[in-house]
Amino acid sequence: DKLKNLLELLPEHDLPEDLKSKHCKRCVVVGSGGILHGSEMGHLLNQFDIVIRLNDAPVQGYTDHVGNKTTIRMTYPEGAPLSEHEYPPASLFVAVLFKSVDFNWLQAMVKNETL
Repeated sequence: DKLKNLLELLPEHDLPEDLKSKHCKRCVVVGSGGILHGSEMGHLLNQFDIVIRLNDAPVQGYTDHVGNKTTIRMTYPEGAPLSEHEYPPASLFVAVLFKSVDFNWLQAMVKNETL
């Protein structure tokens, strides 16, 4: 019932047009473990068709190492970046919900409520 009620609150949207038209020939997943720090691989990562970033993997201040392209950001609520700069307008945010409190978080976000 909780999931059903939450889904009714969400607007129905399709994928953004620019994401629908992309072909994922070369994709990369960038985690938040810090292994890229000092690598200076940002230019290489930006060349991928799709760049998926996980959790709070920061971009701002680290673009030389991790690039600045974000196509999709996937995270669970506790791992979501706090900075609005980590959510580029052209990227897709995917919330990964698996605990009861995650659904409470999403409902609060949709209704603009405080948890």
